[in-house]
Amino acid sequence: MPRSSAPRSPLPTHTLSRGGKPHTIRIIGGDWKRTLLPVLDLDGLRPTPDRVRETLFNWLGQDMTGLNCLDLFAGSGALGFEAASRGAARVLMIEKSAKAAAQIKANQAKLGARNIEIAEADALRLAASLPPGSFDAIFIDPPFGDKALLARALELAAPLASKDGAMYVECGDPLEVSEIDALKGWTVAREGKAGAVRYHLLRRENQE
Repeated sequence: MPRSSAPRSPLPTHTLSRGGKPHTIRIIGGDWKRTLLPVLDLDGLRPTPDRVRETLFNWLGQDMTGLNCLDLFAGSGALGFEAASRGAARVLMIEKSAKAAAQIKANQAKLGARNIEIAEADALRLAASLPPGSFDAIFIDPPFGDKALLARALELAAPLASKDGAMYVECGDPLEVSEIDALKGWTVAREGKAGAVRYHLLRRENQE
């Protein structure tokens, strides 16, 4: 799908918020590399850090051309915008917060990103209605500390992954797939830690 280019900026990766004012994230790869996007200062909103995003897309492959992606708890949209910048055919971002969703839509308009769809909705309810096997990469970054929410998100997301698809999960603790019924047949292919964040790339056990 056609994607427009946007102005590039050498400014620092994050401009920290003060007094509730917006701060920014920077797309680190693809067509919109170095583009700064504003992010609202909202409780619980934690954009995935640059270093973690860089690691994730090294794992997935820098070129996402033709892939369908799902950003289940979009928040700032950092992961979804990164995938779209790298050529994903479709990126569905789901965000429950009206304010956060509005900012994602504004950033989509800034980029002219036709390969992004934004749904202001409850992630679990919408995920339950999506066709099985319809996404090649699924990003799951729910609010920290809610293990029940994470388990339910994984239960709904796993069937949505295509045969060779992957799931990326951020949480506060190491992910033990053997303890989650929904992840039977899945394994942690890659994992890492950045501060309080644990991040994991999951693939089916029969994948090379």
